[in-house]
Amino acid sequence: MQTALQVLDREYLEARCSLLELAAALDRIDRAHDHEEASGDFQDSRLDLLNQAIKILSEESHLPNRSERLLLLFSDLD
Repeated sequence: MQTALQVLDREYLEARCSLLELAAALDRIDRAHDHEEASGDFQDSRLDLLNQAIKILSEESHLPNRSERLLLLFSDLD
């Protein structure tokens, strides 16, 4: 079994890339909304789900099964 440091060494760059891609996608959504003629808040259940997922990921690291919780969160999307 690998140590936590070995797993972090292996996974860090890919995880960082995924987070940067998510941040860029959210920035693109925000910029597109800023350029739309309609005013007011942009509401979409998918954006709400992404925000809930970010909250799950930002919780204390000792909470188990983050991937399972995200799968359950997104399974109700249909």
